[in-house]
Amino acid sequence: MCPCCSSVGIKRPAPTATRKLRELFLANQMGQVVVITGTDTSAGKTLLTALLLCHLRNVGCRALAMKPFATGDTADADLLDCLQNGELPRTLLNPFFFKTPVAPIVAARAEGKTVRLTDLAAKVEQAAAKCDLLLVEGCGGLLAPLAENFDLLDLIRAVPMRIIVTARNRLGVLNHVLLTQRVLLSVGFEPMAIVLMGVGRPDISAETNAAILRETDPAKLVLEIPYLGRTASRPAVIRRAAIRLRDQLSLLNSHISQPGGAGTKVA
Repeated sequence: MCPCCSSVGIKRPAPTATRKLRELFLANQMGQVVVITGTDTSAGKTLLTALLLCHLRNVGCRALAMKPFATGDTADADLLDCLQNGELPRTLLNPFFFKTPVAPIVAARAEGKTVRLTDLAAKVEQAAAKCDLLLVEGCGGLLAPLAENFDLLDLIRAVPMRIIVTARNRLGVLNHVLLTQRVLLSVGFEPMAIVLMGVGRPDISAETNAAILRETDPAKLVLEIPYLGRTASRPAVIRRAAIRLRDQLSLLNSHISQPGGAGTKVA
């Protein structure tokens, strides 16, 4: 077996470590941070991050976006870079890139590299200092290992941030979304919003998925973004779509702007 794929127990960071990072971030009074995570890979995280970034900048918000981890290629980071006119240096836009298109923990092992939670938190803090609102795109799902001893959930514990969960609007999404939400709630956090992303060939469940999610939690914001076609990753397509979808994106922005509330620590 390849040594980078060998079974190694992933140790969680100590609660005191994440708490100290969180306290440090709060003390430095950085810009607001919103993380866009997903129920899976290809759940629409990049697309929603790009749309929301465009909308925020269109309405005058000093917003930036970063994709801390990427494997295989830099296409997603390139898109965000274009939409924000290169205002964030690559060392902050996409600080941890690995060539092999697998989970970051596996790709990092293959290249003999190690990433610490403190490294990631520092990059987020530096990026947040350059704007009023920072969008952080996750990699894979909430519990996908990012490095030897942490995942995205650990970053959420370490850095104060609002949480948006994206998912593909298709059969099975109810279970995926509710599982993700339950994991967040189990450690004292709540997603600010659920965003269902349209797919090219929707099944019949797409007609009712959003309604059922609203029934399970009437207070939760549940939005739908339609399928934007195969060219959705082009900057011009994103810019036009952000204008066309301004009502949905404005509603999402209004929830981001609310003080406290969902996405923060819950009692």
